[in-house]
Formats: sequence, structure tokens, C-alpha cells
Amino acid sequence: MPDIHKLSVKRVKGIGDRRSSALEQVGIHTVADLLGFLPSRYLDRSTETPIAQLPLKQEATVVGEVVASRMVPGRRPRFVATIRDESAELDCVWFGGYKYMNDAFKVGDWVSVGGKVTDYRGQRQISHPEVELLSGSEEDEDDRVHTGQIVPLHRTTANMKSSSLTARTLRRLIWDALEALDIDDSMRPDLREGLPSLGAAYRSVHFPESLDDVEAGRRRLAYDELLTVAVWGLSQRPRGSAMAVTSQDSATRLVESLPFDLTGGQQRALSEIQHDMTSEGTLHRLLQGDVGSGKTLVALMAALAVVDSGAQVAIMVPTEVLAEQHANNIQLMVEPLGIRAGLLTGRLRAADRRAAEALVASGQTQIVIGTHALLQEGTVFKQLGLVVVDEQHRFGVTQRLTLREKGEDAHLLVMTATPIPRSLALTLYGHLEVSTIDEMPLGRQPIKTGLRKGKDRDNAFSFIREQVTAGRQAYIVYPRVEGSRGVRSAKAAYEELTEGPLSGLRVGLIYGSLKGQEKSTVMEGFRSGEIDVLVSTTVVEVGVDVANATVMMIEHAERFGLSQLHQLRGRVGRGEAESYCILIADPDEELTEDAEARLNAMCETTDGFRISELDLEIRGAGQLFGTRQAGLPEFRYADLIRDQDLIEQARQVGDRIAETDPDLLGYPWLQERIEALTASGLTIAESG
Repeated sequence: MPDIHKLSVKRVKGIGDRRSSALEQVGIHTVADLLGFLPSRYLDRSTETPIAQLPLKQEATVVGEVVASRMVPGRRPRFVATIRDESAELDCVWFGGYKYMNDAFKVGDWVSVGGKVTDYRGQRQISHPEVELLSGSEEDEDDRVHTGQIVPLHRTTANMKSSSLTARTLRRLIWDALEALDIDDSMRPDLREGLPSLGAAYRSVHFPESLDDVEAGRRRLAYDELLTVAVWGLSQRPRGSAMAVTSQDSATRLVESLPFDLTGGQQRALSEIQHDMTSEGTLHRLLQGDVGSGKTLVALMAALAVVDSGAQVAIMVPTEVLAEQHANNIQLMVEPLGIRAGLLTGRLRAADRRAAEALVASGQTQIVIGTHALLQEGTVFKQLGLVVVDEQHRFGVTQRLTLREKGEDAHLLVMTATPIPRSLALTLYGHLEVSTIDEMPLGRQPIKTGLRKGKDRDNAFSFIREQVTAGRQAYIVYPRVEGSRGVRSAKAAYEELTEGPLSGLRVGLIYGSLKGQEKSTVMEGFRSGEIDVLVSTTVVEVGVDVANATVMMIEHAERFGLSQLHQLRGRVGRGEAESYCILIADPDEELTEDAEARLNAMCETTDGFRISELDLEIRGAGQLFGTRQAGLPEFRYADLIRDQDLIEQARQVGDRIAETDPDLLGYPWLQERIEALTASGLTIAESG
């Protein structure tokens, strides 16, 4: 039997060039694509009911004899066919004057009719019903597709309809494909552990005997996706051994110099990282923790151990603002240890950049902090031993590999301040071990969060004035740098605020496309306290650490994602003073259900782990970090909330496959699915 994943959809009876072209517009090229085009909903027409007992406003199926048919003229001309069973009569009505229906119905025909029953002037009727002609034999009744069972409804596009691909036609094509094909299941029963065969799964999701069958079929298709992703992830694990770290001297000296103790979460994470680096394998780990939990300090101690062992460290971050802050902070911490840290970004002047690259190439710069500039060919390391990727969801796998390949089997540590639900960690990050910092440093103040409508903006600005008068600082964040209809921009707000509500205060403006030197000047002014209020876009979303800032005001908060709002809130609450996050929603725009859920969640909890779970529930996996940016596979069947058990099962089976056959020599079908997935436009090849 040919592989349905390779079999052209044209092999299905009734699909020619015109229909196949329309199907290709929605991504249906093969028979597997067609069978994988799941119904959007179902109509339960499984019970045949005598006409006299038909419940109104419910889907039903009736079998009877056509006793009359006629065209009814008028303002809304219609065709009416009357059918009768042993109990009563029922009118089937098509509005619009369907003259061709005269040829479709002959008095004396037996038909099966399905649809929603209504009452018209005391007479039961169904408008535009599904009709199937019956010969009267049992075999004919068993072959019904549109009536007498739970009937699937597939979404169709205008292009499909213009090619005669209605929901009814799709239903028939899928039925014919399932009837004609003996679907081969490449997955052995021991790998799917109780889930139905592939053929049974497709039949269950399209033509179920009960709605429970639909879920059973979907779960099998979901498991195929999850196993493919799990095995792909596990195949990304390094097979060689990196340089073994032999000294912790500098890390120990740094800890002893700190005016505080590491939290238990930091100690556990550091222990796991050190174990990986001192073993015969390679550190390949995700370090996750809430905003302000101390991930950077843990990463720095890992970096010091690598430097002590004679190698260099590259720390890659997504923005220049964050790179400069990390470089300044790390340099202050490592200089007393006799270690040199340096900065490398794309906006350095040419001469400064060449000088920075020369220090890295010679090994004199032992820890280099940079942006995507680290990936450039001109950046060469003498001996790269560890790659640290901060805010790792901003980078793709190939970017991480490009940097890691500048060394020989370098260790890899990726970090995120957006805690990842376990379901995502097991699927998207199956190739990484996970360390979690699940507690905050002592002394961190909880951040009070409130939601206000735009009419309360003046009160918010008055509160900011009070905070500045008390010696504090504030952020005001906007979704865009330039104006657009109905949305305040950072530039326009800066002009408005300096002349109005915040006049007399020292207000700064920063955004992503601001020239590098200007950006650095503004940030340094805010850090040093020379700027009271920083008006910004989301360029301050990650890493910016100003302990004296106590207010984060976010305008048009409904336009931000939940994780993004949480990250922005994390810019305050970094000192000993009480801190506040003020969410301003547009008073002229009714909140969508999702937006309201996000904003309410922000007000209810400051727990980043809970925030990540809520974000997954609200937005789904495909948008949690921004699909293209983060590389999350857009699962067609899997639900990372409902399918926790399948995720665990796929991970366990994937582990077994990866251990016994890492090259998938015995699983060519799985290798083909991985290759198809990574080449299909789903961005799993760029995940993380």
C-alpha cells in the first residue's frame, strides 16, 4: 500500500486539477493532508426519529418517501419536497428557486433527510437539508455519508467553493478515500501503547460513531505530532564530550564577596550545571526562573569555572541595552578576580569593533557579552568553552549552533525569564535538561498591580509625580514608537507628557531604533538618577535593572501579551521600596475576551510560573512566544494543556528510540516526518 504521506491527493476519486489546486491553497497536497483536514464541528444526525416526534430546533435524521414536490413562486421563491413516514409529513425547503431540484426528487423515491427542524405555520420543515437517495436496501443505508450518523462539517474557503469543494463534497471525498485505501500504520503497537491505528483514528475523527470516538482519534494524531517533535528534540542533544571544567576557584571567591547568600534555587541550579560541566558529557541545559530570580549570577559562576579551566565564554543577549548592562555589571564583578570581560555589538564604531574582536581572538577577553554580532564571521575565539544565551526564545536553534560551533564542543546554557510549563519543556525543549530557580532573593518586594481605564491616566501621572517627589523613578511604556490611528506612541507621548502632566520632571525617551550612543546616554541617565521618568517602547522589556524605579505604567496594555506584560512589570520591584505596575486600557475600545483574561491575570498573580501556564491556556502554544520568532511548532492536533499524558508518553518512547537507534535507521518513517516537519514552514528547526 502506498504511503499516504507521499500519495498525491489527485489519487482520490473526484479530485482533478481544479479541485487539487483549490486544496493546495489550504495546504492539502497528499492524501494524508486530506485525511488530516479535521472537521471544525459535528452535527449529530445519528438517531432516526419518526416525523411526528421530531424535536424542534435540533439536528435529526428522517427516512421517508417523497410524496410531492413543487416550486412555490413569490418574493422568496422556493422549492418544496414533502416526505412522509408512518407517522406524519415533513417539508424540505430550498429558498432561491432551485429549479434543478425538480430533477433531483421524484415522487416515490425513498430518501434520508438530515438537518435542523423548525415549525412553519404548524408544519414541520427543514430548510436546506442534507438529502441522500436510498434504494431501500440495508447496504445502501449503511453507506450514508451525510445523514443517519454524526456528520462532520469542514471549513471551506471561497476558493474551495468556487472549485465545487463544499463541505458536503469534502465529506464525500474523505469518505471515498477512507473506503478505497487500506491505510498502512508504520508505528508499531508497542510505540503507541493503547492508541488506535492510524486508519481507525482517521475514521474516528471524520465519521465517528460517538463524540468519544472523535477524541480518541484526535489523540492518536496528536501523539504522532508529539512523538515526532520529541524525537527531533532528543536528536539535537550533543553526542560528544566538551571540555571538562576542573576549577571552581573564581566562582567560590565571587560568592564569598557577595553581600547576600544564594537562594536554595540558585544553589540547586548551579550544582546541576557544575555536574554537567565536570562530567564526561556536555552541558546542554535550559535555566529558567522568574524575573529577578538571579539567573545571570548563576550563569556568571558557570562562566568563571570555564575561564578558570583556560577557555572563553560568550554571552549572547537580544538587545544592545541588555548587552551594555550585562557588560558593565559583569566587568565590575570579575575585575577583582583578574578576569577581563568585554562588549561586542553591531553598533560599535568600526575601529572599536575591530579592537574588541582582536581581544577576543587573542584570548585576552575571557568573557565577551554581545548581541547577534557574536555570530558574525569576524568574531573568532581563541578557545570557546561555554555559550550562554540569555532570553533564549529570541534566538533560533541555528543561531545558537552557529555560535556554539565557534568552539569545539562548547558547553551550552540557555536562559529564560519566561518560565516554561512542563508540557512545553518536554516538547519544545526535549533536547535540553532543565534547571529551575523557583524562589526569589530575600528582600524582593511584591509588586502591586492595578488595571485602569484611560480616563484614569491623570491619576496615574499624579501618582508618578508623588513617587518622583519621594526620590523614586518610573517607566511609561507604549506599544509603538511612531503613532498610528487610535494608539498613542512613545514619541507622541513624550511630547505630550513633557509639556503637560509631567512638565517640570526630567523625562527621557528610548526606543529600539534610536542610535546606539543616544540609547546608551539615555539609559545611563536613567540608571544614574538624572532622568526621573523613562518613556519607552518594549526595548526595556528584558534585563534593565534600576533598583530605584518603583512604577511601571503600561499604556494600551490590552495590546501586549501576558508574558510580555509580566516581563515589563519585572523592571520594578528590584529595590527595597514598594513598587507598582499600572495597566492602562483604552477606554474607547472594548476588551476582547483574551485581552480581559490577560489583564485580569496580571492583577491576580505575580508568579511567573502561573503566568506562563495562563498564557499557554489563553494564547495556545503556537503564539506563546510568537511562533516565527520562537519557533514553536503549530500543532494541528496536539493540545499542550489537555494532552499532558500523551506528552509524557511521547517523551518516554522518544527517549527509548534515541537511546537504541539515535540515527533512526529502524524508523525511516519517523525520519521522513522530522524532515517534512522542518521543511514545511513550521519553524521547529528554529525553535528556542
